[in-house]
Amino acid sequence: MGKSNKLGFWVLTALVVGNMVGSGIFMLPRSLSEAASPAGVISAWLLTGFGVLMTALVFGNLAIRKPNLNGGPQIYAKELFKPGSNASTLSGFMSSWGYWIGNLAGNVAIITTFAGYLSTFFPILTSGAKWFSIGSFTLKVGNGLTFIVCTILLWGTHFIILRGMESAGRLNFAATAAKVAGFFVFIIVGLFAFEKSNMLPMMATRMDEAGHALGLLSQVNNAAVNTLWAFIGVESAVVFASRAKKQTDVKRATILGLFIALAIYMGISTLVMGMLDQNTLIHSDKPLIDAIQTILGPIGGKVLAGIGLISLFGSTIGWVMLSAEVPYQAAKQGLFLPSFLKENKKGLPLFSLLVTNGLGQLFIFSTISKSISGAFDFVIVIATLSYLVPYFISSVYQLKLVITGETYEGNKARITDGIIALLSTVYSIWVIIAGTADLKTFTFGMLLLASGILFYGPLMQKKQAVKKASAKVA
Repeated sequence: MGKSNKLGFWVLTALVVGNMVGSGIFMLPRSLSEAASPAGVISAWLLTGFGVLMTALVFGNLAIRKPNLNGGPQIYAKELFKPGSNASTLSGFMSSWGYWIGNLAGNVAIITTFAGYLSTFFPILTSGAKWFSIGSFTLKVGNGLTFIVCTILLWGTHFIILRGMESAGRLNFAATAAKVAGFFVFIIVGLFAFEKSNMLPMMATRMDEAGHALGLLSQVNNAAVNTLWAFIGVESAVVFASRAKKQTDVKRATILGLFIALAIYMGISTLVMGMLDQNTLIHSDKPLIDAIQTILGPIGGKVLAGIGLISLFGSTIGWVMLSAEVPYQAAKQGLFLPSFLKENKKGLPLFSLLVTNGLGQLFIFSTISKSISGAFDFVIVIATLSYLVPYFISSVYQLKLVITGETYEGNKARITDGIIALLSTVYSIWVIIAGTADLKTFTFGMLLLASGILFYGPLMQKKQAVKKASAKVA
């Protein structure tokens, strides 16, 4: 791989921050207020922040102790079983598949949010006017135009990345720097408009789809999946470990990126709850813009929307890069079809990028029948649950290393890493249980995971063919 595709510490940090602080910062204040009262939201943030910190420490530790296992947390699944066994291949493949599906859904969440903030300048994107009908289906003008905008952004990013990984990384870095600066300005301005009364009552009841009242604990469970979405992407530096200039930069970038994102999320989410009353916040498609307009008026909203568009554009670059890297690295480990190893002259995963964005285009069809906020809510739950499987497996693999003593020389480090891995494992299990409480979501998630069999069958056939060919030569 050429030097032009190697990533330094600050670019890796920008990927971590940029991928975490993507669509979530713009849409989560609304999603969280719908799921829980202010007390439930704050509790969910605290629990999620601690859980993700434990998971980030697991990622950073494994990147140092197992530098040969590149490509992301899903790669560790195959290491839980005997090397070369069917169980090893199956677990590695299914974990990689789930992680990839999560990335695809994550891309759509970011891209649809981009369209939502673009509507600040072009209100027609939210128009409910009829465009045309086919049978019983009616396409609204806003939905159709949103679909077109999302498609252009997806494939425009595709061709930017094809120009070179490092140049795309630098563009992501510039966008990340702009949004971090913009968000800190938002925090300063928001301090002057914060109204404590908007957060009262702190422990208000919320209702589920069946109309049942939810207590604080149930609200925290509901909000936990959404708050975890805010931190999805903390493993970005780990995914690009093979492209890092220094392996030590991977853990440093992961931890620094996490704390930068945590400061932004905690500051902005709390301020937005104090700037808008809960009813307005729950029904907002652009909560940050609606909040800033209460202070600075329409001009302030447009400035923030501009910063948001730059931010989301950078996040789209980072997530598309990440999404294409996952099956490419999995193929290197023998967990995906060899065709995903195809590169262009610049060493970029050409085939993986094409298939990833092609499947992402299918997810974008959700914008045709749903509102922008509806499409966002739909994909983030599916994406988050898809990520939790490799997160859980990474923690279990760290526990395996601690128990067997592999890569360890003293007991002190083993005890510390064991406690961290155990806490990370418990956290992952908790969010999985909370996220699958809804039968509809659980069923859809299982169907997405099961669809991986379409790829797994050809993978095993290819492996068997290679074994037969090797046996004949021998």
